[in-house]
Amino acid sequence: MHLEIITPDKKVFEGDVKLIQLPGSKGGFEILKNHAPIISTLEKGVLKIVETSGVEQHFEVDGGVIENKANKIIVLVEST
Repeated sequence: MHLEIITPDKKVFEGDVKLIQLPGSKGGFEILKNHAPIISTLEKGVLKIVETSGVEQHFEVDGGVIENKANKIIVLVEST
């Protein structure tokens, strides 16, 4: 899956990931390969990603929006 995490100022992350865990407005959720298309709002919390290489990263966010379609994920956040 290809992931982009973007703030109003810059692109924070771009790369291929195995999974992403997100703080959804109605509860946390996880996206894995071939997940159904989804658009959701995010609350303040931590994004956890695991890159295809196995490297795990965490990003503190103040809220935002995520879109997943055809294994391409775009996360728009206020700040990290």
